[in-house]
Amino acid sequence: MSSHTSEQTDRVEASTPPGEADETLPLLTEPRDGVPLVIDTQAGLERAAAALAAGTGPAAVDAERASGFRYGQRAFLVQIRREGAGTWLIDPEPFDDLRIIDDALDGVEWILHAASQDLPCLSELGMWPDRLFDTELAARLAGLPRVGLAAVIETQLGFSLAKEHSAADWSKRPLPEPWLRYAALDVEVLTDLRDKLAGLLERAGKLAIAEEEFEHIRQTPPAEPRVDPWRRTSGLHQLRDRRHLAAVRQMWLEREDLAQRRDVAPGRLIPDSAIVAAAKAMPSTVPQLLGTKGFHGRAAQKEAPRWLKCISDARKLTDLPPLHISTNAPPPPRVWAEKDPEAAARLLTARPRVAARAESLGMPVENLLTPDYLRRIAWRPPAELSLETVSTALAELGARPWQIEQLAAIITVAFLDPDPLPVKGQQPQKDVSGD
Repeated sequence: MSSHTSEQTDRVEASTPPGEADETLPLLTEPRDGVPLVIDTQAGLERAAAALAAGTGPAAVDAERASGFRYGQRAFLVQIRREGAGTWLIDPEPFDDLRIIDDALDGVEWILHAASQDLPCLSELGMWPDRLFDTELAARLAGLPRVGLAAVIETQLGFSLAKEHSAADWSKRPLPEPWLRYAALDVEVLTDLRDKLAGLLERAGKLAIAEEEFEHIRQTPPAEPRVDPWRRTSGLHQLRDRRHLAAVRQMWLEREDLAQRRDVAPGRLIPDSAIVAAAKAMPSTVPQLLGTKGFHGRAAQKEAPRWLKCISDARKLTDLPPLHISTNAPPPPRVWAEKDPEAAARLLTARPRVAARAESLGMPVENLLTPDYLRRIAWRPPAELSLETVSTALAELGARPWQIEQLAAIITVAFLDPDPLPVKGQQPQKDVSGD
């Protein structure tokens, strides 16, 4: 894609609507080739694959989901632009997969913004990059203060990109033309943005670091399904009775099954707060359930017998879920001083030094090292502390070579000679590690 030229200037407006965009910058309003037609036939898919295979340079890729509207996180629109091929908007719903598109991009670098959000749904379609450039992660590593796509476009390309349709129901058919225009513009600017950010990283001596991070994302497979996903019900911490937990589990599983069959987001049936409210009250009749404070939702009244049966089943269970599940994760740092003062001292010493190194590198501390890694190694460090053993422990946790190079010595020294814990009653250092 060429840089922002007079041709592109012809497609921007001088003022912007209220919202995220900077109103002092021009707003990009029209794709350079017009709004593409949506591909929803096999013949159209084959044309798209042939064009993309014949293109040159990297491919800008994006996907739109219907989070909050449909069940799961599948893609309802895939956008791809490549120099010489133009922009293609593909409706995945009519096809079993998009492997023909993946084959067309064999060996091609993909440019995505916040790749970890879109790669799982693209993987479901048989698509996965051979090379990757993540513009959101690049912006973080470059030290930009705001890393949302619209914000990075403003600072790096000098114009605004409206984001008013980002939370739309992309399962709607036919998709409105303003949405398609928005979708096409999302990939139109990514190649220019990639080049700008690569230049920033190279001048800062961070391009190799960024490439290592991109490859880490690319090589990380989609997450395995969670064990007991019902335990992520919002508000579950309010319950202290195993019978109440059983009721949450029964209702959550029933809601999940119903949502999947109806292809609707579970929260659109009844929200988590309604499940917790009903489990806490444990009503015995439909009127009692519907009268429970906090029990609401589109399917609250219509499906009330279904939810009541879940509560009734929970009452009869003999195998109740435990209040807490065992884990090898360390406890919250706020209790370390009581449980293990030496571990607390290690963490309190290492954490600000890691943060200082992140600041000197001009990047967020969480990108220099995942906070959980530091907590884990501080809680259970190697038996013999040395640069080699700390480096090995960090690698086993998942730290990348560049991170180990930056931090292994800092962490080793902090662990070997930790600062004393604050005197009781003294204001402790702020925990910036995520707890």
